[in-house]
Amino acid sequence: MATNLTINGTSHQVDLPDDVPLLWVLRDELGMTGTKYGCGVAACGACTVHIDGEAVRSCQVALSDVWGDVATIEGLGTPEAMATIQQSWVDHQVAQCGFCQSGQIMQAAALLAENPSPTDADIDDAMQGNLCRCGTYPRIRAAIHDAASKLKEA
Repeated sequence: MATNLTINGTSHQVDLPDDVPLLWVLRDELGMTGTKYGCGVAACGACTVHIDGEAVRSCQVALSDVWGDVATIEGLGTPEAMATIQQSWVDHQVAQCGFCQSGQIMQAAALLAENPSPTDADIDDAMQGNLCRCGTYPRIRAAIHDAASKLKEA
């Protein structure tokens, strides 16, 4: 049975079993490979996307359980017009290997949408489920503070 999804503002129809994880719909069916497969059990955060603005682990959301519009890293900004959080990531040279970064950025974007002035404790709490094997946590925190500051100015 076909399922209709709105992803990054575009309507998509997919004909897949209801229990297929959203991650595989995005990557394998629609070619949106910015969302990464890390662990498959929602423990690392590499697959973080937004559903109706809420940060979720797409490896654990079945196609039939998608409750609203989906946003991925591909919809956040472009290389020519990066979102504020993406530009802060670049400015603070957060990425090393880069594998976890799309999930980190999507989690950070959800945090800033909910809390435009996060403290270090707020950031640590919101980001705790997103793992970075390179250990760039201080840079991540600095980039989030920087993006929050820039968003206030705008």
